[in-house]
Amino acid sequence: MVDQVKKYEFIDHTADLGIEVYGRDLKGLFQNAGQALFEIICDPSEITESIEKKVAVDGEDLEQLMVVWLGELLYLHDVERLLLRRFEVEEVGERRLTATVYGEELKEGHHTIKTEIKAVTYHQIQVRQEDGRWIARVIFDL
Repeated sequence: MVDQVKKYEFIDHTADLGIEVYGRDLKGLFQNAGQALFEIICDPSEITESIEKKVAVDGEDLEQLMVVWLGELLYLHDVERLLLRRFEVEEVGERRLTATVYGEELKEGHHTIKTEIKAVTYHQIQVRQEDGRWIARVIFDL
């Protein structure tokens, strides 16, 4: 069954860009946050899944875990020049997340970068459960 629930939306923020992400559970929330990040960066339909990478991050709480998770994905883009399309969170708890991410190396002339993100910020960070679903708010420095 295809999940028809809204996964995320973009939020206007002075000189920055924010997202509000939704998930039925924590795994879905963190997966949808990864998708939102890369939809800001590029068109996901241009990305193939030729590379598979394991990711493990730690945080003091869910808010820090979200910032560290998205920061690690941004690191993979900035330093390893990866564009990611699919995010499979295997385990997520209050302080640790493990996942496998899929994508490919950035190819000049093939991929179009829409927006360069400098950093994931702690400004207005929220991760909360509300009405039976998880919601996160994250602001990116552009």
